[in-house]
Amino acid sequence: MQVPIFTVDAFTNRPFCGNPAAVCLLENDLDEDLHQRIATEMNLSETAFIRKLHPTDDFTKSSRFGLRWFTPANEVPLCGHATLASAAVLFHIKKNPNSVLTFVTLSGELKTRQEKDHIVLDLPLYSTYPQELQEVEELIKAATGDMIVQDLRYSPDTKKLLVRLSDAYERSVLEELQVGAQRFLSAEKTGKVKGLILTLKGKPNGKDKGHDFYSRYFAPWYGVLEDPVTGSAHAVLSSYWSVADWERKKCLLFSVLDVEES
Repeated sequence: MQVPIFTVDAFTNRPFCGNPAAVCLLENDLDEDLHQRIATEMNLSETAFIRKLHPTDDFTKSSRFGLRWFTPANEVPLCGHATLASAAVLFHIKKNPNSVLTFVTLSGELKTRQEKDHIVLDLPLYSTYPQELQEVEELIKAATGDMIVQDLRYSPDTKKLLVRLSDAYERSVLEELQVGAQRFLSAEKTGKVKGLILTLKGKPNGKDKGHDFYSRYFAPWYGVLEDPVTGSAHAVLSSYWSVADWERKKCLLFSVLDVEES
C-alpha cells in the first residue's frame, strides 16, 4: 500500500523555518506497527496520520477525520504543530472546501478553521498544580544548573513539568542556556514526567514588547531532545500564565485598595 507523506513547516511562511511535521494520508487502515516505523524513519518531532472515520469519507470533501501523532519513539496524546500541518494539507493540497475541520484524537475533538491566510487551531487548556522541589530536584538541577527557579508546577493531564525561572532573568538567558536534555532520563526519578517546560515572564517595558512569556520545551522521554515550537506545551503555558497574570493583577488591585483605605 502506498501512503502519501507530506512535510509541512508549521508556524512560518518560509521554507526550512518553523517546526516541521510529516503528514500521512491513510486511505485504508495501516498495520499498527507501521505507524511507529514510519515516524521513526521520518525522524521529525512528530508524524501525523490522518485517517478516514468512514469508508465513504473523502479527504477533499469530508469535515471529520481521525488523527494520531507519533514521535520517533512513541505515540503522543496531543501535538499542536502537527495538527496545523494536517489541516494545511487538507485545506491547501487536497483543496478541502470546509471552513472547519474536526479531528478526533486521543485528546478529544480538535477543530481547525481557515481565517484569511491563516489556520486557527483550538487547543484544550491544561491546569498545573504546585510541585515539591525535593521530588524533582535532580531533574531541575540537570535542566537549569544553578539558576534561580521562581515557580514549579506539574500538569498531570499532560505529564509536563513547568519550571518558571526568576523574573530577574532576561530573554537572552533562556535562549542561551545550554541544556543536555538526554541527562533528564536518568535524573527524573518519579516516573511521572514526560516533558519539561522552561519558561520566563516577558518584559512588557523591554525591547521585546508584546511577549507575555518565553519558553523552551524538552521531551527526551519521547525521543525529542528539544521541540522548536510545541502546541501541547502551550496548552499548559497558556493556562499557567493567564492565572499567574490574574494573580498579579489581583495583588496590584489589593495594594491600591489598601492605599486608598489608609
